[in-house]
Amino acid sequence: MTLSYAPTVFHIAAGSIGLIAGGVALYSAKGAPLHRQAGLVFVYTMLAMTISGALLAARLGEWVEVNIPAALTSAYLVVTALLTVRPSTTRTRWIERIAMVVAFTVGTMCLTFGLQAIARGGSRDGIPAFPFFLFGTVGLLGSALDLRMMRLGGLRGAPRIVRHLWRMSFALFIAAMSFFIGQADELPKAIRIPALLALPVIAVLASMLYWLWRVRIKRSLRGLVVRLSAPGRRERRAGR
Repeated sequence: MTLSYAPTVFHIAAGSIGLIAGGVALYSAKGAPLHRQAGLVFVYTMLAMTISGALLAARLGEWVEVNIPAALTSAYLVVTALLTVRPSTTRTRWIERIAMVVAFTVGTMCLTFGLQAIARGGSRDGIPAFPFFLFGTVGLLGSALDLRMMRLGGLRGAPRIVRHLWRMSFALFIAAMSFFIGQADELPKAIRIPALLALPVIAVLASMLYWLWRVRIKRSLRGLVVRLSAPGRRERRAGR
């Protein structure tokens, strides 16, 4: 193996391990040892993949305007997701503030590029508008939620789980989309079927939406039912 291929091989290896670890964490029992261990592997390999990917994009000059924001957004998501389930300290709060600024900067820049792409007929330097708007939206949404969390003094219960869940899941969604769709030309011809390659990406997105529904909406509906039925129970008790 020549030295010039080593960064590419490292990037692919980190991404492959990250996809496997992320899948295990997503589909294993939440809070179990396997979930926690796979989640940590996912975070570390995602950071390795994003750093190496950003360096490769800068060196090769391939879609730099979108590959580097994608790397920064993915790193931001996994770091803030991990810190969400860790004890809050002065150090972690500083990291969260820096991450919020990075996400806001990347989001603003990407949305600007997206608007420029639309103004130029749908692409900017050969890059379509969609990825710019995708990372721009995630960056601005994430930073806005960061600011809200800081003003509240932290999150507890279901909101804390939701924050951890959607950030980890969306980072996995970006990785899956980059691998199965963005790098489709590098995959064996036998599996270059659009519907087949889109399946893992859709599965990650569907799983994220399911868990968000289960953690947030289902619990909220259950609490609403309990509150609505409480007066009836009190009346029955009073009539005894």
